[in-house]
Amino acid sequence: MALVRRARRVHRALAERYPDARCELDFSSPFELLVATVLSAQTTDQRVNGVTPSLFARWPDPASLAGADRAELEAVLRPTGFYRAKAGTLLRLADQLVVEHDGRVPARLEELVTLPGVGRKTANVVLGDAFGVPGTTVDTHVGRLARRLGWTEETDPVAVERDVDALFERRDLTLLSHRLIFHGRRTCHARRPACGACPVQRDCPSGASGELDPVRAAALVRDRGRA
Repeated sequence: MALVRRARRVHRALAERYPDARCELDFSSPFELLVATVLSAQTTDQRVNGVTPSLFARWPDPASLAGADRAELEAVLRPTGFYRAKAGTLLRLADQLVVEHDGRVPARLEELVTLPGVGRKTANVVLGDAFGVPGTTVDTHVGRLARRLGWTEETDPVAVERDVDALFERRDLTLLSHRLIFHGRRTCHARRPACGACPVQRDCPSGASGELDPVRAAALVRDRGRA
């Protein structure tokens, strides 16, 4: 119970620090969020957001994307990196949505993870932000922070998800994920966390592992995150 109380204090503090925490990928439908999340692998959300307007203007739904010319698609995706592999994944993903799901994005994790390029992380993003189904999105930031905060000792994302889920009400999991990601991108950096400017330092077992001087720590805090 002590761990649960401490974890929930951390969440309340992060909610105060990041009242605008949200998915930083731009989307207007489950399909757009699914594609954007797949594209976000090994690149920044900002780069994905720079590509998706032209992508969805040209191919607005699974049926049109499934029939896209591969060379044309690769040219649009080039700024995201690994564009050839991503183009192939999107073509297969769109085709499977058309063939197996009547062109709709499924709203169940078990079905989402059968799609090309979709693992539990991507599935939980889509479920939480497009369908309102709560879940913990374990990306590199969430995994790192969960370990630093003493919520888990696991490195496997599925095990991290299980341990984090056990500490919180299910309804809070989607926003918790966004707040952890915001904090990881802005304050609790992988190499040099800004511990002296961290709102949860007193509840963090790793609270002395980074920059402790308040002035120098504040200089490390970013106004906007990087993926």
